[in-house]
Amino acid sequence: MNKLPAITLSFWIMKICATTLGETAGDLLSMTMNVGYAVSSAILLSVFFATLVVQLTTKKFHPIIYWAVILATSTAGTTMSDFMDRTLGLGYATGSLILVSLLIATLIIWKQKEKSLSVTNIKSTRGEIFYWTAILFSNTLGTALGDFLADDSGLGFAGGAILIGSLLAVIVLLFYFTKVSHVVLFWLAFVLTRPFGATFGDLLTKTHEKGGLNFGTIGSSAILFTILVVLVAISIIKLKRETKLTQTIN
Repeated sequence: MNKLPAITLSFWIMKICATTLGETAGDLLSMTMNVGYAVSSAILLSVFFATLVVQLTTKKFHPIIYWAVILATSTAGTTMSDFMDRTLGLGYATGSLILVSLLIATLIIWKQKEKSLSVTNIKSTRGEIFYWTAILFSNTLGTALGDFLADDSGLGFAGGAILIGSLLAVIVLLFYFTKVSHVVLFWLAFVLTRPFGATFGDLLTKTHEKGGLNFGTIGSSAILFTILVVLVAISIIKLKRETKLTQTIN
């Protein structure tokens, strides 16, 4: 019942694009449209649960459904993190610590129940639920970490993106040149691509005075959404070709 995509370079490009879009779209709803963090979180969590139900009830991998859930977790994660850090006044460091704890707890329970943290061979609905729970927490954590790097660390938006990008490069080297568990590297990369997307999203949306490129939340969201749609369309075409080839061989 594996309904997850292959972990390739295109997967990571789409992941970064989706998480960056989640950052700009979340800010668009909560800040630009002035809906507020609490209401935005409630709305976007509802969207997440709706898309997740569709994903759980499908029988095979559908790129549009899968990436819709990824985008929903990223967008909801943005407003949830901002709600914790700003509305509740927990701050970026405390919010990040709470989310790290929730993510680690999810992975530990997942490992105990399913005996594996594999993201390419999930064989049960329970395992899939653990998978999406971990993704939701990791994307929410990414926003808090990204904001911490951009605002509290003194690195700024560009500096935060460069730091996270460097860490991701190290993970790539570990993947190809060491025997470190690929499952461990996947989750490290998955967590880090979210703050990379968060800082990159801030870089796109913020004004020049704040160190950004001043595209705004609307312009940045439109650009990123277009890119993601094109990438998903390409993945659908590729999937159809592979399915047709397999049927021809069989």
